Amino acid sequence: METAKIVIFKNRQVRKTLYQNEWHFSVVDIIEALTDSTNPKVYWSAMKVRVKVEGGIQLSTICKQLKLPSSDGKKYETDCVNTEDAFRIVQSIPSPKAEPFKRWLAKVGYERVQEIENPELSTKRTRMLYKLKGYSEDWIEKRMRGIVIREELTDEWQKRGAREERDYEILTAEISKATFGVTPSQYKKLKGLKRENLRDHMDDFELIFNMLGERATTEIHRTEDSKGIAKLASDAKAGGSIAGGARKKLEKRLGRSIVTKKNFLKEGKKRIAK
Repeated sequence: METAKIVIFKNRQVRKTLYQNEWHFSVVDIIEALTDSTNPKVYWSAMKVRVKVEGGIQLSTICKQLKLPSSDGKKYETDCVNTEDAFRIVQSIPSPKAEPFKRWLAKVGYERVQEIENPELSTKRTRMLYKLKGYSEDWIEKRMRGIVIREELTDEWQKRGAREERDYEILTAEISKATFGVTPSQYKKLKGLKRENLRDHMDDFELIFNMLGERATTEIHRTEDSKGIAKLASDAKAGGSIAGGARKKLEKRLGRSIVTKKNFLKEGKKRIAK
């Protein structure tokens, strides 16, 4: 399930991720946003020593090591804190941005509370973001349905033995290879994408076959009561092959490839240029 996101505070990116149904924020991102430090990691190390010497709490004890995407596109374990502990971090940083950041933090954290109480709010926000980016209503419907199908699949994986981030990457790659003939990383390279979400740059057919592969895999898991990574990977390949077979039949009839270099970024720039 995709849980890591980037939010903006005064033109600064702050990475956040869901952990135990609560937003957790990158500490070094908070520091960079508040101090404009060119080396927030060094600032964080010095800050932990300073606070401890001053008789405060040991800041590292309130952090969780959670995986967040880095500038190279890979995920690394990063010091993260929930909303409450983020306030404690902010209070230890002398910055004129502290108060505005606290208000921003409260709003961002509260949005998650609202979404837990009313999941429709999260769906509405996602739809609105896609609409503002210029996606069509038809595309948004498919993308939203794809999100639901993906969540059902990852829930099955978790229940049936997938534990590590690497497990999910391997299983996803199996479906993608069988469906499209390429792994997600190869697909992103084909489309000229780096950190962007691949599915946000798929066209209608790509989304449809992606959904078919994932939905078929979910149903195979349930029907065969699959357990363990080896079996889940075998199912993933089988589910992807069902979608891949349908894709190849359509490609033969249309006389063109469904796997395309086109992506929403490039198409959007063309529309702007016109």
